Amino acid sequence: MQATLVYWEDGGWMVGKIKEIPGVFSQGETLDELLENISDAYRLMIEDEAAEVRADHREMVVAL
Repeated sequence: MQATLVYWEDGGWMVGKIKEIPGVFSQGETLDELLENISDAYRLMIEDEAAEVRADHREMVVAL
């Protein structure tokens, strides 16, 4: 998956968020560390959301 990383420097840290996915933020001492950490944050968010799905759920693809 590809997404847009919006990032900036703050107090010696590289801080960033995924533009297309609200709530996925992370930081690192370097840009490489930020990239690794933001990927981990995304994976954890997906795992948490999957764990919250009810056993009797339904899914539908919709146009937004």
